[in-house]
Amino acid sequence: MTTPAPKPWIAAIAPYVPGRATTDDGRKVVKLSSNENPLGTSPDAVAAFEGARRDLARYPDAGATILREAIAAKYGLDPARVIYGTGSDELLHMAAGAFSGVGDEIIHVRYGFAVYEIATRRTGATVVIAPDKDYATDVDAILAAVTERTRVVFVANPNNPTGTFASRQEIARLHAGLRRDILLVVDQAYAEYLEPEEDDAGLALAMTEPNVLVTRTFSKIHGLAAERIGWGYAAQPIVQALHRIRAPFNVTSAGQHAAVAALADDGFVEETRAHNAHWRDWFANEIASMGNAGLRAVPSKANFVLIVFEGALTGEAAYAGLMEAGYLVRWLPGQGLGHGLRITIGTEDECRGVIAALRAMVRDTVAEAG
Repeated sequence: MTTPAPKPWIAAIAPYVPGRATTDDGRKVVKLSSNENPLGTSPDAVAAFEGARRDLARYPDAGATILREAIAAKYGLDPARVIYGTGSDELLHMAAGAFSGVGDEIIHVRYGFAVYEIATRRTGATVVIAPDKDYATDVDAILAAVTERTRVVFVANPNNPTGTFASRQEIARLHAGLRRDILLVVDQAYAEYLEPEEDDAGLALAMTEPNVLVTRTFSKIHGLAAERIGWGYAAQPIVQALHRIRAPFNVTSAGQHAAVAALADDGFVEETRAHNAHWRDWFANEIASMGNAGLRAVPSKANFVLIVFEGALTGEAAYAGLMEAGYLVRWLPGQGLGHGLRITIGTEDECRGVIAALRAMVRDTVAEAG
């Protein structure tokens, strides 16, 4: 019997697998697998969300006016050039869908965000993976991968899932090396975790250059992951193209109000950034003290640390051991990181608990080997 068949490029997609929320045996334990904010959400944002419940029977403002205007005021942007989506994921899909198709190529780095490949394959375009430089973005490798068929380049900065960071000079060099008809998408989902002096100037490029799209999200430092709100900025022709394929009413009324309030709560953002910086550094130093056992923390500028396991204790065994100890982290064999674990920076107790569990596993592994 003949049945509908997806296009071959759709059938080739490996669906996105989110961070787990329960263990193999169904326990709900500490979740450090999705880079969520351990401090929760701004109380102001929660109050704004609650206040929007009276309008549940009405469609949201399709133009997300209050959200665009708040973002523009915060960053000195033109509100007409602010695009918005169901998380920044939708914006990544829109970028690929509007600017590529069958016969085209989209480049992203090895160990890049999993959505890049999905967004590329969804359009029928060809995935081109540029080699990394010790888990980090290699600008020269990206430029070497460009062909006459290249239409889009995706770069996350800081990168997910490695946490690595490309400097302002490297992002500028990448942009300068690309043809003007190639769209450079700078995915800044974790940009708010950077110190001000570490700004990669991607947003400044998007303000002045015709082929740069910057994307951001309210899911991470703003603690609004449940509402799925993303935004981006680009030249007007790019934004107009994205609007043509944007889903209507794609940002909820309550989400818009919560995002506006979150954007205004600088105190909550600063508290989150300071907490993350302190415990990320502490966490990385603790991993470094286990270097003799083959554990290494890849330098991170995000709200997580990628640990690679290069000794007797494997990434898979550590993943299972942490789950047994009550901690869910991200193991990514499907992205070539079967030897690594991405661990969100949690509360103080959660960070200390993960390190204690890893130390216990290292001791047990050494004892077994002896």
